[in-house]
Amino acid sequence: MSHPPGPRLALPWLEPGQAFPPVEQAWAEGDPIPGLLAAGGALDCATLTRAYASGIFPWFSGEQPILWWSPDPRMALRPADFRLHPSLRKEIRRGLRSGELEIRIDSAFEHVLRACAHSPRHGQRGTWIVPPMIDAYLAWHQAGSVHSVETWHRGELVGGLYCVNLGRMVFGESMYSRRPNASKIALAALVACARAWQVPLIDCQQDTAHLASLGARTLSRSEFLRSAQQAMAAPSPLWRFETVHWQTLLAPNPSTQPPPP
Repeated sequence: MSHPPGPRLALPWLEPGQAFPPVEQAWAEGDPIPGLLAAGGALDCATLTRAYASGIFPWFSGEQPILWWSPDPRMALRPADFRLHPSLRKEIRRGLRSGELEIRIDSAFEHVLRACAHSPRHGQRGTWIVPPMIDAYLAWHQAGSVHSVETWHRGELVGGLYCVNLGRMVFGESMYSRRPNASKIALAALVACARAWQVPLIDCQQDTAHLASLGARTLSRSEFLRSAQQAMAAPSPLWRFETVHWQTLLAPNPSTQPPPP
């Protein structure tokens, strides 16, 4: 997490319920913290929905106020571009054959959320999934907009991720592992679902070499928003994992456009 903004530019301060500034007003390259848009406001479900629908997300650490971001460019993954590495493909197939691997959705959401909070990312001190964020995303999960994709091994939860869903758009948030490759398997399962559900884009927020190795790439903010808003206009899928979804990744010639559920 970056340090609090410096004094060179005035950062808009939001009161609860106040509208967000246009994303074009986010700090750009050369400004103190590129991508930062505003501070303050609230983390209720209505505010979070407005934020994500506009390409804005919260990200802050414990000693900071709520900070809102809209980076340009934006890292995103088109499910059709996902690269399933051969070793992970073999591991998934082996787990499915043996019956040791199971993917579940939303069966242990709070556990996944809190496990992500206790799994700091490489190069970061502490976590950005602070108690106010946990409370907010638990409430948003109860409202039906946040989901967990979970990797279970021999009946034990060993890793997973959570993500936001609006319409046919998915916004990846965080992941964790208690067993090697467990979070990667959860991501592969999310991609398999996204292909089956005709989700065109998974937001990854930040540009990292790891995400790029999996097929994600940067999009301009305007291109990201065009694709995201078109996807959000479609109805949300039914969040239920079916074993047949794996065929979108594991079949010899996997289809990226199967019939929607």
